[in-house]
Amino acid sequence: MKIKFYVYILILFACLNVFTLAHAENDHDGHASVEKHSEHEGGEHDEEGVIQLTPVQMKMAGIKVMTLQNQPVSRFLQAPGEVNFNAYKTVKITPRIAAQILGRSVKLGDEVKKGQKLLTLSSVEMAEAQGDYLVAHREWLRVKKLGRSVVSERRYTEAKVKWELSRGRIQAYGMTLTQINDLQKNKDSILANGVFQLLASQAGRVLRDNFITGERVEAGQELMMIADESVMWVDARVTPNDAGKISIGSEALILVNGEKIPAKVSQINHALNEITRTLSVRIEVPNTEDHLHPGMFVSARIATTDKARALTVPEAAVLRSPDGDWQVLVEQDEVGEFKAIEIKLERVSEGQAVISGINPGVRVVIEGAFFVQSELAKSGFSVHNH
Repeated sequence: MKIKFYVYILILFACLNVFTLAHAENDHDGHASVEKHSEHEGGEHDEEGVIQLTPVQMKMAGIKVMTLQNQPVSRFLQAPGEVNFNAYKTVKITPRIAAQILGRSVKLGDEVKKGQKLLTLSSVEMAEAQGDYLVAHREWLRVKKLGRSVVSERRYTEAKVKWELSRGRIQAYGMTLTQINDLQKNKDSILANGVFQLLASQAGRVLRDNFITGERVEAGQELMMIADESVMWVDARVTPNDAGKISIGSEALILVNGEKIPAKVSQINHALNEITRTLSVRIEVPNTEDHLHPGMFVSARIATTDKARALTVPEAAVLRSPDGDWQVLVEQDEVGEFKAIEIKLERVSEGQAVISGINPGVRVVIEGAFFVQSELAKSGFSVHNH
């Protein structure tokens, strides 16, 4: 009986082993099948960062490509420079007669418009001139109303001349025609109190205000300075030899705080600095972003008559990637297959971008680049490629 029991136990263990081995093999086969399936699915993906456009898409988007070739471009020389006011767009506000400052209407740093009231002043000389004008104005109105048929020619002429002279006098003292008209509209002679305003002769920013309210100031004393900072000057120092390679109108780049600001040469000084033995090259720089301020030291790159060869593409072919780098869209081996390639933008000149970091001979999208970049982004590919 015991022998039969042991036999049953052995048979049971044998069956369990067979079942376990069979189950393990099935698991292995199933896992291998999944791996093969995964490998098969992965192999069907296109190359990462590449998109294929159909001829219809390319035609509708107006996509054009060109082969990159080295082109002749101007060589640039680098020189130190200093930012200054554009003196042609800067004015000093001064009284034409001695006066006392009664009050201010603007403060340092304010933006002002042309004709805006800046200061209110009072002057004994202005009061006398205003009184003389009011008398002469009323006399002239009376004589003119009577006419030449009633008054003599001499009296008529004298009244007109006195009125014109008195008006010219208060204009010379600082009153505008509008202020004069307001003065003469009032019949109250007490308005000849010597009070007048200084107005902004141009739009710009108040950069200096050298006075205190209540202060007595002299004729010609600078009270304010207003500058239009939309265009600044950079005075670059170059050697006489380098200056001979620069022309008025030459392109330039101003390098400041990592920015490159396009500019143009406006003047070339013919007198050498006695200490540095260099010439000043004046560059006009747009300052719409307010990056430049008087007294700043910058670096200027100025185009010369010397030529070099470099890769150029239309400015529209160079785009920003999502992470801020510059890139172009390059056509691959197959027509309509494009990939974004990071490049370095050296400069932009008259609609042409000088680039580096890419080899000559590749085909670059020069029209419709934004469409290609958008399609890459929609496909879920990274548009950034080193």
